[in-house]
Amino acid sequence: METLEAAAAPVTKSTSFPSGFRARRGRNWGFIGLTYASFYLCRYNLSFANKSICDEFGFTKDQFGWVLTAFFWAYAIGQITNGLMTDRIGGKKALAIGALSTVLLNVIFGFASFWGVLGSFILIWMVNGYLQAFGAPGMIKVNTAWFSQTERGRFAGIFGFMIQLGRFAITQLAPMLLAGFTILWWTVPPLHWRWVFWAPAGISLFIAFLMMLTVKNTPEEAGFHRVHGDEEDHADHSVASLGECLKVIFSNKVVWIVAGAYFCTGVVRQGIDQWFPRYLQEVHNVSLKSPDFAWVAFGIPLVAVLGSLTSGYVSDVFFKGRRAPVAAALYFIETIVILLATQFTSSLTAISIFLILISFTVNSTHSILGTAAAMDIGGRRMAGTASGVIDSFQYFGGGLAGYGLGLLLERFGWSSWLFSLAGFGIIGGCIMLTIARRPSLKADTH
Repeated sequence: METLEAAAAPVTKSTSFPSGFRARRGRNWGFIGLTYASFYLCRYNLSFANKSICDEFGFTKDQFGWVLTAFFWAYAIGQITNGLMTDRIGGKKALAIGALSTVLLNVIFGFASFWGVLGSFILIWMVNGYLQAFGAPGMIKVNTAWFSQTERGRFAGIFGFMIQLGRFAITQLAPMLLAGFTILWWTVPPLHWRWVFWAPAGISLFIAFLMMLTVKNTPEEAGFHRVHGDEEDHADHSVASLGECLKVIFSNKVVWIVAGAYFCTGVVRQGIDQWFPRYLQEVHNVSLKSPDFAWVAFGIPLVAVLGSLTSGYVSDVFFKGRRAPVAAALYFIETIVILLATQFTSSLTAISIFLILISFTVNSTHSILGTAAAMDIGGRRMAGTASGVIDSFQYFGGGLAGYGLGLLLERFGWSSWLFSLAGFGIIGGCIMLTIARRPSLKADTH
């Protein structure tokens, strides 16, 4: 963990840290990263069960899309309410609530297969979305206290690696469970899709237990004082009141500008992530256990990590912590890549490469706006509220990738898929251009 931490800790205004601080910080965010990765295990598993559930119960794409939309919109509302709560109860408790809740709800979702009622799937996944929304504010709340402003972009990128471990793990675990596997002398036959929910729940429960034993909310709780004492948002260690959070964060126009752009990120990100397995299955007849699927499933989380690292590094080093101009450029690049992809849909190799490239661009904005920008705006005392408001809009946008995109696919087929996503890159880029010249995202909070 110290090796990763060294990469995450560039030289800042405070050039020296107390003895043992870096190692303790590395252990802290390492277990937070694994915990949030486990949230992805219990979220992206649904995309791999999508076709199996619909085939078993006869759901159409738009009907199943309501399961996705219910999750995303409940998650969006939860981001706001749970972000406010996180600034009161602390990030560690918020993470624990989210982790234990998603374990329980994934187990229940698997048992819902015995009834096969669409409404039960929608309700369970909606509650899962609301309670998973404790995760991001909790993660950001804790890590804002442990990192300085000039570290946060690169931290967000490296932390992106940690959370994409969950995404990568489910791309390997879900096809393995559905196809069967052999480990040494132990052979497991193909399992019912409900195991795609039960197995991740068990893994998440174990990781959550380790997190609760290890993580400290602040450096002070771990015995380190005034580590970032020369930075304004580390100077006040008091708990922000509900009224102060509402006034400072909700009245900051920059929050709403970033949130508006992040809405566009949500549409494209979930539009790709939730539907690409089924697209490859139906359009190119690719099996989830085939090499053709495996390299795409590996490539998408891999470039998501690279995009997070690159965007964070560029915004920290070349733009001195300014996220907006980097995000604007990425949105426009994303649009170009999506439009190019529409011209190569007949080739499995070409469209697979373009899906990976789209993931690179969209996860770049996901990292610097949802994590780094939220830290910059909210600071140590109100990072939970800031991240909650901003991240909620990503999932309001993601809701369109559920029922809305499912309805579009049901009516017009897969040829409408990528075209429907392209315009959101343009909108996001134009929104971020409006604040591209600002020296600080936090300027309006004073």
